[in-house]
Amino acid sequence: MAETIEFRNIKIVTETKTISSACLQVKDGKITTISDHFIGEADTVIDGQDKQWTLVPGFIDVHIHGADGHDVMDASYDALEGMASRLPEEGTTSFLATTMTQSKENISRAVQTVGTYINQQKANSQAEVLGIHLEGPFISQEKAGAQPLEHICMPSIEQFDQWQAVSNHNIRLVTLAPEVPNGMEFIKHVSQTGVVASIGHSQATYDQVTEAVQSGARHITHLYNQMSGLHHREPGIVGGAFLNQELMVEMIVDHVHSRPEMVQLAYQHTQADRTILITDAMRAKCLPEGTYDLGGQNVNVVGNEARLADGTLAGSILTLEQAVSNMSQNTMITIEDLVRITSANAATQLGIEDRKGSIAEGKDADLVILDEEFGVVMTVCRGVLAHDRREDTP
Repeated sequence: MAETIEFRNIKIVTETKTISSACLQVKDGKITTISDHFIGEADTVIDGQDKQWTLVPGFIDVHIHGADGHDVMDASYDALEGMASRLPEEGTTSFLATTMTQSKENISRAVQTVGTYINQQKANSQAEVLGIHLEGPFISQEKAGAQPLEHICMPSIEQFDQWQAVSNHNIRLVTLAPEVPNGMEFIKHVSQTGVVASIGHSQATYDQVTEAVQSGARHITHLYNQMSGLHHREPGIVGGAFLNQELMVEMIVDHVHSRPEMVQLAYQHTQADRTILITDAMRAKCLPEGTYDLGGQNVNVVGNEARLADGTLAGSILTLEQAVSNMSQNTMITIEDLVRITSANAATQLGIEDRKGSIAEGKDADLVILDEEFGVVMTVCRGVLAHDRREDTP
């Protein structure tokens, strides 16, 4: 029989309101009861009495390539298990396994591995793989960033359909450049199949962004980075992200990819309803400084930066826990809005808001306890205690 966990005397940010002191019970991987008094017997009781703890939904990272020495493009169960095991430490309870521009054969192996892994994963002390974010190879040569140029190709509906088939239909989000040949037709196709089309690694004009939205695009990949910028005679993708209310906007808030002031500027336009915090992390996350592989390229990690030899940023080593802390310092954001940008918006964008993204009875018990400085104290993944930082406290 599955363990029953009861949280007591804790501030809870539920789907509809914030309760200053409440109790919540978890059983069989689901949230069963939310109450203002003790609920009953439980195998494990977590008491927030006299502690400034807040219970929020688990974080959802829709854009992450790797962590702890592992990468999605390794195309192995071990890599996915390694990522899924480490991510709860930063409050992440589910994620999209994100690929990168590589040979068609390597992408096929990666998406097939993820698809098979998803079908056999069970509720345990690991983050759940929700699907695949296909980043590339249908991007702009001029905005490749750390994506290998030799493998970039034009959007192909036939190729996408093949990858979707071998992934057991687990591709949930695709990053592409809409301005390249076949871009708009590709967006129409994937959108009609229920996949989120995202504008990224692109030099599209503002008008092309508008056309892409009309074709079905609903997402922006890592705002500001590797895209046409904001100019007073050409608003570009950044201007399009600010002004098109249909677009959900990713941000890497590590103070490396974007200055804090630019995060503030973006958030003034997108607000909590259209912002999703991501990490875009690569395999060096959680590891010491050094040189690591990304798609066959050497990435030098120094401090909190990951760069190719020519200085190009190559993903990040950011945790969502640090992103939350940075965001709270940049914007004076409320806890309710933090829930939106770390969990609720991602769940809605992926069409899984019926079970993820908020605290409500009947939903998956993906939960995080935050302290008064938004640090992760504890993480529960589908009803299983996955991380407890209290054990690290003397």
